[in-house]
Order: sequence, then structure tokens, then C-alpha cells
Amino acid sequence: MSRHEQKEVPAARPLPRGRHGLSPDTVRNSQRDRLVEAMLRLVARRGYAATSVPDVIAAARVSRNAFYAQFADKEACFLAGCERDLPEMIDSIHTAASGAGDRWREALWLGMAAYLRWWQERPEYAQAYFVELPRAGERAVEQRDAAYRPFLDMLGALAARARLEDPSLPPLRAAVPRLIVYGTTEFIASEVREGRVATLTSSAGDLYHYTVALLAGPDHGIATTPSA
Repeated sequence: MSRHEQKEVPAARPLPRGRHGLSPDTVRNSQRDRLVEAMLRLVARRGYAATSVPDVIAAARVSRNAFYAQFADKEACFLAGCERDLPEMIDSIHTAASGAGDRWREALWLGMAAYLRWWQERPEYAQAYFVELPRAGERAVEQRDAAYRPFLDMLGALAARARLEDPSLPPLRAAVPRLIVYGTTEFIASEVREGRVATLTSSAGDLYHYTVALLAGPDHGIATTPSA
């Protein structure tokens, strides 16, 4: 069954009708959450180009006026959905890596595993983010580039930590964090496109060795994989 032949997205559960005593902010937040959830599910199943605002409104069970009170257009809704949960994912990486103490390789291993597991557990989000986001226009590409910033910072900090742990490591080349982030992103995107999102964590070892080799340099990059 192809993505476009999958079952229709079930409609979101609406707020109670009539007098429900909910504040206007609660209502708006609920509508926004339902809209971005519907957008992500529809885009993951149909593709960005084939998803329309009326489709999203119907799936989210909100009015047209409610949609345009929240978002200027389809693109704005989609981009809001793509960026909404990224802080949670960054926190999950930091939390996992914090268990490594001062050992930078173990911190990398734990953080890499957490990153892959986070996407593996959210297959529709992964489809929308890795496959459809680049197809959504210039603003979408700019947003994805901005989303790389925390990962570039994390890798820079990890490289500095590695050199404190092992002063024999050569200076970090300026392009290395970008090579890691862009290379890892495209690898995951290819896995998602090939329908292998459910096995993303099986790639943790390969991505770990790729990252260590670039961060530590060619003479220091070979290392055994830390035990999970």
C-alpha cells in the first residue's frame, strides 16, 4: 500500500459543544494543537503538495475562521507543526547524554541512540520532517537550517570536551559539525524514504563511528562502540 493509498486520517476529538467553561486561551491552544497534528498526519500520508487547508480543517474539526486566526496559510501551519516538538527532542538527547559523566564518546553514543529512538517512535513526524519539509518551499528550508543550530552547538561542545579529555586530538576543523549534521540528516531521510523508520536505532553504531571519526580526526576516530 503506497503512502497515498493509506486510510484517511481520523478526525480529531473536538472540544465539548455549548457551555464548557474553558478559557479562550485553552480553546485556542486546543485548536492549534489539533490543527498541527492533523497537518503532520495528512502530510505524512499524502504528501505536502496533496494536502489542503480544507483537508486539515476537516481532520482537526475546527472552523475555517479558527484556522486563519492561528495561521496565515498552509505553509505556516506545517512549519509550526515541524518545529513544535523539537525542543522536547533536544531535551531527550541532553538527558540521555548526561548519564555519561565526562566520557565524551559515551555521551555521543547515548545521545545518538536517543535521537534515533525519538524519531523511530514518531514515524509520521519523521516522514513529514525529513521527506516533506524540504519540498515545502524556501521558508521550510530556512527553518530546517535554523533547526540545525542546536546540533551544531552540541557537536562543538562535544568536540571541546573530547580535547579536554584527550589533549592529543587535533584541532577541530570548522566544517566538521556541518558535515556531521547534514550527513546524518540525509542518511535518516533516506531511511525514512525507504520505509525503514521502524529500524532507525539499528543504525546507531554506524552513525556513531562516522561521527567519532570526524570529531576526533583520522588518527583517533577508530573506537569500539560503548555498550548500550
